[in-house]
Amino acid sequence: MPRPPRLGATAIVFGLPVLLHTFNFACNDKSGCPAPSLLYPKSLDLATLKEEVGWPADGIWGLGSWRAFGWTLAYYAFSAILYRVLPATLTEGTKLANGGRLKYRFNAFNSTMFTLAICTAGTVAQGAEFPVWAFISDNYMQLLTSNIAIAYALSVFVYVRSFSVKPGNPEYRDLAAGGHSGNIMYDFYIGRELNPRITLPLIGEIDIKEWMELRPGMLGWILLNCSFIAKQYRLYGYVTDSILFITAIQAFYVLDGQFMEPAILTTIDITNDGFGFMLAFGDLVWVPFMYSQQTRYLSMHPKTLGVLGIAVVGAVLATGFSIFRLSNSQKDTFRTNPNDPRVAHLKYIETKAGTRLLVSGWWGVARHINYLGDWIQAWPYSLPTGLAGYTILSAGSNAPGALKLVDGREVVPGAAEGWGMLFTYFYVVYFAVLLIHRHGRDDEKCERKYGEDWEKYKKIVPWRIVPYIY
Repeated sequence: MPRPPRLGATAIVFGLPVLLHTFNFACNDKSGCPAPSLLYPKSLDLATLKEEVGWPADGIWGLGSWRAFGWTLAYYAFSAILYRVLPATLTEGTKLANGGRLKYRFNAFNSTMFTLAICTAGTVAQGAEFPVWAFISDNYMQLLTSNIAIAYALSVFVYVRSFSVKPGNPEYRDLAAGGHSGNIMYDFYIGRELNPRITLPLIGEIDIKEWMELRPGMLGWILLNCSFIAKQYRLYGYVTDSILFITAIQAFYVLDGQFMEPAILTTIDITNDGFGFMLAFGDLVWVPFMYSQQTRYLSMHPKTLGVLGIAVVGAVLATGFSIFRLSNSQKDTFRTNPNDPRVAHLKYIETKAGTRLLVSGWWGVARHINYLGDWIQAWPYSLPTGLAGYTILSAGSNAPGALKLVDGREVVPGAAEGWGMLFTYFYVVYFAVLLIHRHGRDDEKCERKYGEDWEKYKKIVPWRIVPYIY
């Protein structure tokens, strides 16, 4: 296969950490979102900007701390312990190209519920001052840096270890189809080994890719949101419906995925992609820290939706979730039991590869109709932030309509109004790009697997994600 360009992978590997820290500084709780100087680039002064964004006094070394790193490692260790000791379901994965089937231990849902129960008890006892919430919001930058470091270390580990994969090994280790192009940077990014596993003392064997996909980062997403709810209360003395709504629906998204954990075995991430920087950084850093930008924003600039606002964004959410869940359930039911009365009436193509491709029902509407539902679900994460953007004024400014923090400072939209959408609506745009890119990778995989049958399928189902549009 042709070697992919080195530049794109290199830019992503070294650029994403910079992007996330840029979001942290540019939209901050010290001067505003965006920082005031960023609104006037022609008169931008670096010294003033560094003061506005809260750049650490000791420079780049202040981006992290050993204390935050230690607690981050403790969090991962705690998750691993719960993986071993809590009740679990044992499931066999799909048949691999080398003929084997890997076994998986699923209890991510139980692990998350156990952890949240502890945090709930702590919140009931200590309120918004519960140390976990205060530590997360007060050390956000350091925790971000810690998880970035872990993602890099894990990426290097699985990349180096992938060179020990030998054909016909009894552990069914294999290289991903697109992960050994010969381009070092691209292979590091996309992942060489398909399903890397490791055996830890007392814990046992862990499938690194599946474990990282649904455990520390996904739970971390919920914990970050909860910490920002507590921060809003500490700053204002109340909690708004918008931040509660986003936290609730994102928690539901996480818990739903964890409850349906076995369904992950048929996703492209598990069946096709290797585990490299793309998934390591995405699972451990991008998901929890980028996807919680809306609650982070609302902790500083509260917005009230009211009954009508909740109803509108709730309707958008219900539409997206219904498309996503019903289409995936239909596919999974057909794959496991095509004679099930719920799917027996569906039309399909019998391929030379021995599998069937649905051409009616949800999957006759678009080849990835589930992606459309997933994207629609992204909008209710951002819509509650409204026309985002705020400026923080000093105490005693007495600006009209200002929100007053407990320390006397005032928060107003000001000249920043609208510009904050670059941060709070970034997820919607990014997610669309991600889904389009993922569809492209899946299409390439299916072309290799089904050949002319795939071309026949595309003529019957011409729309990729959005019917009649794309």
